[in-house]
Amino acid sequence: MSADKIFVLALVLLANIIPLSSGSGYVLHVFGNANMDGKIDQEDIATLREIISNNMSPTGLADANLDGEVDLRDIAQVEMIINGTEKELSLLDGNDLPITINKPVERIVVEYLDNADLMQILKKTDKVVGVDLAVAKSPAEFPEMSNRTCVGAMHKEPDYEKVLSLDPDLLLVFSNVTQEKDKNLPGVPVLFAGLYYPDLLKPETSAFTDAVRKLGYVLDAQQDAEEYIQWHMNSLNRLVESTGSIPDSERPTVLVAAYPEADEKTIFTFAQIDTLTSMVDLAGGRTVASDLPDFMKSTYRIEVDPEWVLQEDPDYIVLLVVATTYSGLVLDPPSGYDADDPTGMKEALEAFMSRPEYANLKAVQNGDVYILSGNLRNDASKGLIGAAYLARIFHPDEAEMDPEELHQEYLQRFLGLDYDLDEHGVFIYPPPDQGLRRAGGGAGWLLCCCIL
Repeated sequence: MSADKIFVLALVLLANIIPLSSGSGYVLHVFGNANMDGKIDQEDIATLREIISNNMSPTGLADANLDGEVDLRDIAQVEMIINGTEKELSLLDGNDLPITINKPVERIVVEYLDNADLMQILKKTDKVVGVDLAVAKSPAEFPEMSNRTCVGAMHKEPDYEKVLSLDPDLLLVFSNVTQEKDKNLPGVPVLFAGLYYPDLLKPETSAFTDAVRKLGYVLDAQQDAEEYIQWHMNSLNRLVESTGSIPDSERPTVLVAAYPEADEKTIFTFAQIDTLTSMVDLAGGRTVASDLPDFMKSTYRIEVDPEWVLQEDPDYIVLLVVATTYSGLVLDPPSGYDADDPTGMKEALEAFMSRPEYANLKAVQNGDVYILSGNLRNDASKGLIGAAYLARIFHPDEAEMDPEELHQEYLQRFLGLDYDLDEHGVFIYPPPDQGLRRAGGGAGWLLCCCIL
């Protein structure tokens, strides 16, 4: 290994262990952020001068041009980043690995919902030349991008030749497993930004927040990125204000799980890392999975048997259904933006409630089983809107935020969609209370999740 590569690896390590100077504890993981705060500005140039003068040690992100040295060329790079004239930008991806992207980025291929949503939020849909099968099959949410060249099911059957034929400057991926795509797409930066991991209880330092900011720098859309981040964090804080002080004794126990088909004898619940767990916590509930041995591990779901569910006997059951998976499969029951009829959700709820192995659960007997569309977990609202619906379910007296108003604002203000939730969409069945409007097809009390 060359000395330069060793130096770069050392800086990457430093970037993850050095004390943070940002008051919030947040660090923007873009090289050139020499003072390790939340943005790149003149203070980074001042820090670089101190490092070059040997008055302080190099910080983890000081090597702005990622050439293995901290010198005057890094000051020049930071000046270009500040002015928006940089020819390339280096950053740490969602796996904490360095990646360099040529600027400006004019041609983008996009995988799955959250990345596609970010293109709308950052007003960069005109740069998208290709999409995966999931985006192509979601015209209501992506009226422009769904018509762009489809590069196949990038999760299972990627069409690498089609991707290369589009001559992209960047491939934005949903999965953090990027090695095969790196290998098969020479010359194309493959970026897992880290959008998959939103910490709804600590949004300031969330990997999701960092990913949105990094994409703002990559796509020269810092202002739009910051506007969305502030709205997202402010909305989360409003939810925390209404549910955060609820004592543990008044927090209902909740099973969040993938919707089990009739022939499935086990259930998949979710680990701490998954968005669904954060949604339940933010909404003022307590997930019954928290005592499982694998809850703290990195795997996002955990297999359990009906006996465990009967033993826990949760107050609520929350199972999630996904309309279109990462592989591009369209699943039943219909849900989300491309569905207007809640009949499928109603039938799925009735099928679960009629299963004899769960008949004695108090959630089933009390009618406290609910279905939530996976759009509220997998798109760039990243659980915020779903948590608002759940808060209205768990704590109708304390939860003052109208989830549908929040949802409508997200669609119009950030996605730029002319989409009326009073007329379209099936997101939750049945509605949390009569005070809400249509609530996306009159969806309800079962949070069912068909996994990707």
